[in-house]
Amino acid sequence: MLPLFKKNENKLECLLCPHCCKLTKGATGICGVRRNRGENIELLTYGVLSGYSSDPVEKKPLYHFFPGYNVLSVGSYGCNMSCDFCQNFNISQKYSDHFIADTTPEKLTTAALSSKNNIGIAFTYNEPVIWFEFVRDVAILIKKAGLCTVMVSNGYINSDPLNEITGFTDAFNIDLKAFTDSFYRRLTGSGIGPVKDSLKQIARSGKHLEITTLIIPGQNDNEKEMALMSEWIEGELGPDVPLHLSRYYPMYKRDDPATNQETLSRLYDTALKNLNYVYTGNLKTETSQNTKCPECGTLVTIRTGYQTTLLNLNEEGKCSCCGNLIYSHFTISSTK
Repeated sequence: MLPLFKKNENKLECLLCPHCCKLTKGATGICGVRRNRGENIELLTYGVLSGYSSDPVEKKPLYHFFPGYNVLSVGSYGCNMSCDFCQNFNISQKYSDHFIADTTPEKLTTAALSSKNNIGIAFTYNEPVIWFEFVRDVAILIKKAGLCTVMVSNGYINSDPLNEITGFTDAFNIDLKAFTDSFYRRLTGSGIGPVKDSLKQIARSGKHLEITTLIIPGQNDNEKEMALMSEWIEGELGPDVPLHLSRYYPMYKRDDPATNQETLSRLYDTALKNLNYVYTGNLKTETSQNTKCPECGTLVTIRTGYQTTLLNLNEEGKCSCCGNLIYSHFTISSTK
C-alpha cells in the first residue's frame, strides 16, 4: 500500500499533496481532515458524506464520457486549497454538523448498482484527493462490480498518490483555475505547477480527461491568457481534451459581479482556435454547449440544460457522416 506519510523528526509529514504538511501530534493539515494521531495520519472524514445524489454525467461536467447517462455523486468535507471564490464553500471550507456518517464502501456500491441509468460513482462536491483512503476503498469495489469511477478534482496532488488514483479512476474533470502562478498563489493558497503536472500525468495514463475553468472578472478573463492556456492544453494534453468555461457568480469571500456572457463568448472563441471541444457553463445559451464533429462540422449532440440529445452518431460513438471518433466512452443505449 502506498505510504501517505513519513516521520520527520517529532512530526508526521503528509505525502498526499504538495503542501506536505508537517504535523505535530493532534494537529490537522491545511485540508482540515487529515490529523496526526501519533503513529499515523488519520482521515477524519472516512465514511462521512456531505452530499449524495444521482446526477447526469454532464453535470460534473463530463460531456464526452458516456453522454446521456447518470452517475451517483458523493462528496465529503474539506479542501487542500483555500479559494476565496469557492462556489461550494459550505462543504469545502468548513466542517458542518449536517452530514451522513458511517457510510461504507459496500453501501455505496449497492446504491450505485441499483441507481437508474447509472455508470458508477463520481467523487465530487469537495476535494476528493484528501479523501484518498475512502475513495480508494469505494473505487475498488465499484470496479469489481463492473462500474466506472469519476473524480472531479483541483488536481493538487503529488505524483505517487495520483499514480495510484489513475489505476482505479476512469474519468477526471480537473479544475485549471487560471494559467498564472500568481493567480494560484493569491486566490487559492497553492501553485499552478503541480496542477499542470497532474494534468500531464493523467493524459499520459490514458484515462478520460476534461478540464474546467471558472472565469472570474478581472482575474483570469483576458484573451491572451486563454490563448496561452488553450495552446498549452493542445500541445501537452491534446486538442481533443474538452475545456469547460464556467460562469462565475459572487460567492464566499469574493463579491465581484457575475461574469458577463460577452466575456465568455470571446474566451470561447479564443480557445476554439486551438481545441476541438470547448463549452460554456452556467449560462442560458445552448449553442456553446452542443458538440459538432471537428472534422466535418456535423452536429452530433444537443444539450439543453442537462438534457442530452445524441444524433448523427454510430454505435461506436463516431460521426455517422465522416467516421471521426467523437466519444471514446459510449454505448448505443446512450442514443435511446
